[in-house]
Amino acid sequence: MTSVILSLSALLAVSVSTSPTAGATPVAGRPAAVPGGWEKVDGAGSARVTEGAESLRSPFAAGGRVSASAETELVALQSARNAQFVATEVNYAAPHTGVLRARSLDVGGSWEGFALEWDEASATFAMKSLANNRYVAVEKNYTGGAQNVLRARSTSAGGWERFVLWHNEVLGRWALQSTLNGLFVTMENGYTGSLQYSLRARSADITGSWEEFVLYDLGA
Repeated sequence: MTSVILSLSALLAVSVSTSPTAGATPVAGRPAAVPGGWEKVDGAGSARVTEGAESLRSPFAAGGRVSASAETELVALQSARNAQFVATEVNYAAPHTGVLRARSLDVGGSWEGFALEWDEASATFAMKSLANNRYVAVEKNYTGGAQNVLRARSTSAGGWERFVLWHNEVLGRWALQSTLNGLFVTMENGYTGSLQYSLRARSADITGSWEEFVLYDLGA
């Protein structure tokens, strides 16, 4: 499968601020925890992130096609760490029902599909799983290895379900930062058991492939 990156709609754009040189004052809008080359994605511009990028064949093309508004993109997320697609574990028992894990070899259906929704008022994104029609939340109150795990379990999007989206054009990769705790989403490649490859908002920085994802456009 050819690796591709998401072409966001005309409402979504990457800021064009110049990356700071070593030792320079950080660019406005980029916290110190975000390395150079990463830019925040917002809805203020009209330019696409990329032009002419391929789209992953939508598993919804035949039959139940999911509709998307102008502020919504249908996407799949692939972990840069293990090259697996993120799936919603709708069949997991409580309290992990709907947990997100990078464990699928391909996009086989709604389990690996998400609606990425831009909110102008908060200047943030929310993700809704197409598997159970629930918004992805950060479980800040969980403890131990499950603390800050991502779960598709909410019927509406508030502070627990809001993310800042970052893009690195050179790498062709994306990162998600929770607005609830300010931490970046990481794929837990080193975990074992039912939470292996789970997504957790627990990194203070974008350190590498653990926090990096490839986004595929499922809306075509």
